Amino acid sequence: MKREAIKDLLYKIADDQLILGHRNSEWTGLGPILEEDIAFSSMAQDKIGHSLAFYTLLHDLGEPEPDIIAFSRSASRFRNSQFTELPNGEFDFSLIRHFLYDNAEAIRFEKLSTSSYAPIAKVATKLKGEIKYHVLHANTWLRNLGSSTEEAITRLQNSLNTLMPYALGMFEPSVHEQELIATGIYPGEEKIKAEWLTKIQQVVAQTELTLPDISSLPPMLGGRAGQHTKYLQPLLNEMAEVIKIDPTAEW
Repeated sequence: MKREAIKDLLYKIADDQLILGHRNSEWTGLGPILEEDIAFSSMAQDKIGHSLAFYTLLHDLGEPEPDIIAFSRSASRFRNSQFTELPNGEFDFSLIRHFLYDNAEAIRFEKLSTSSYAPIAKVATKLKGEIKYHVLHANTWLRNLGSSTEEAITRLQNSLNTLMPYALGMFEPSVHEQELIATGIYPGEEKIKAEWLTKIQQVVAQTELTLPDISSLPPMLGGRAGQHTKYLQPLLNEMAEVIKIDPTAEW
């Protein structure tokens, strides 16, 4: 049972990283300024690299090789949150998703770095430094734009209002939640969410934005159970275009 709990945890972390990594990569060549074009491309590469690290841990536990896991599953077999699969929209939408996601991921990786399951702890310790810079990037841009022009503030606020229910879906509890907590593998989604809310509120308070009241927001759940939006399968099809030309080819 413990083995299945670990695999479930690894899948949701890796799938989130892979899918959002590909979404971020779509800004390559389209960023509002050259600096952001490069920044989102770099963060996309980091996230896809993080997904590889966790898929490799899954392979060590008897799951298929990372490329097979990443490119050969249908949408219903992915465990990413719906939050990560939504199309990018305008830059304000992607910036808010970046802010909400990476602040959560920084906390998640910090907790995983002390996991009782040594392979996870080792990977999280190695990667959490990269996420620190993602958070710095997101928070800096949010503070700057969230205190600038009326148009920028309005756009960011609208995106924040739209994305917050999806962001709450990141913390959808696993069926193995209590086992993960009891064995010291993972502290549980409620603990991660509580720390995340405190952190993002501190940053938002430094702007002209307002954090939505989550007590009145139903979280967009289902992603962890393979229930996804209409946007995921087309993205997976695009991701797998090259490997499907010749699945047996060596690159």
